Amino acid sequence: MSTFTPEGMDPGSGAGLDVDRVRRLLGDPTLAWLVARVRRRIEREQPLTGPVSLASPTEEQRTAVERLLGRAPGGGRTLAVRLDAVDEVLRRSGASRDGLAPAVEALTGTVTPVRLTREEESRAWREAFGPLRVLARERPRLAEWAAEPRTKGLVRRLARAPQAAGPLVADAVKVLQRLPAEPAASLPAFAARVLGSAHALDDGAPLATLALSGIRALTGHPDGSGAAWRREAWASAGLLRDELSSTVVALNLRGNPALDWMAEAGEPYVLTLRHLTRRPPVAEHPVVRVCENPAVLAAAADAHGAGCPPLICLQGQPSAAALTLLRHLHAGGTRLLYHGDFDWGGLRIANALLRHVPWHPWRYGAEDYRALAVSDAQLPLLTGAPTEAFWDPALGPALAERGVRVEEEVTLPSLLSDLT
Repeated sequence: MSTFTPEGMDPGSGAGLDVDRVRRLLGDPTLAWLVARVRRRIEREQPLTGPVSLASPTEEQRTAVERLLGRAPGGGRTLAVRLDAVDEVLRRSGASRDGLAPAVEALTGTVTPVRLTREEESRAWREAFGPLRVLARERPRLAEWAAEPRTKGLVRRLARAPQAAGPLVADAVKVLQRLPAEPAASLPAFAARVLGSAHALDDGAPLATLALSGIRALTGHPDGSGAAWRREAWASAGLLRDELSSTVVALNLRGNPALDWMAEAGEPYVLTLRHLTRRPPVAEHPVVRVCENPAVLAAAADAHGAGCPPLICLQGQPSAAALTLLRHLHAGGTRLLYHGDFDWGGLRIANALLRHVPWHPWRYGAEDYRALAVSDAQLPLLTGAPTEAFWDPALGPALAERGVRVEEEVTLPSLLSDLT
């Protein structure tokens, strides 16, 4: 049986729609503004009634509206058209027996309501962030980072669309699930093994940016920028851009020929990450002291020389080399004693170190600070944002109360006495 189709009717568009007539009525370029307004209303699920207007219309646009409605649209600086009237023309002419909406869709394509588009986009973003929820369950230390709006905002900026965000987040989670790398590994080799490309974590790659954000949360590495900062940030998680730029200074450590020779001379020795990953010192020291500032280690070498107990200097934030050395010593049974500056920055450095390796305070508690921060000591004022001390809850309030900073150099007589 054949289907009857009136002449000029588009059989694929339903018996109530004559696409050719729709094109003749609404397809003129001078009516494109009217079609666009209708489409926008359909997208927003607004009624197709009432007027729409066009400011400063051309004569051609006025004439097209007059031809469509069969009457003059009125003068003035604005061209106003009632959608009810256009709908009536389409129905009466047989061009679109269901009115304006199907006619506009026939001209411009199917219209998806903005609400549905947004719901679909929200669902796609939720799916893209799914691996972060898995990471939060598997790695509690990263749970806060994974749930932070700032992290999701970073993903949105890097990926721009949920279709790109899904693979980006999944790869970042693959990276973070395997960190910190122990033993330390080459960054390109790690990327090749985990992600299938040695260049996947190159500088500037969105994945590298997202992974570094997670590494800061994982290791406590401070925020920063620049090539040197990125190198140290990767290294804090055991991924090495190079093995020579990350260093730590030690005095009288023993365990390999070079260290033994320097210990006999009582001179400080700069250890690179390459030294520590290839020929680490033997962890035979029952106690090793650690300081923050090079001035302490230099003074100890001057005062005690070869007779000084082993001493390690962080030189500020713990580098990858420092962390590798201290982890090695701790794993071998060495007890680590730490001293740093009595100020907010010093507490942050000590907290960061404590996240990586256990240590015990060396004259670095609230009572030690109060004994030094006396009113007649002429000490500099404390500045910066307050923070707590993980190892001594009373230390942070003591600093806030006295309001002065005590650098390690002020503590030197006591520290050197301990090293006798």
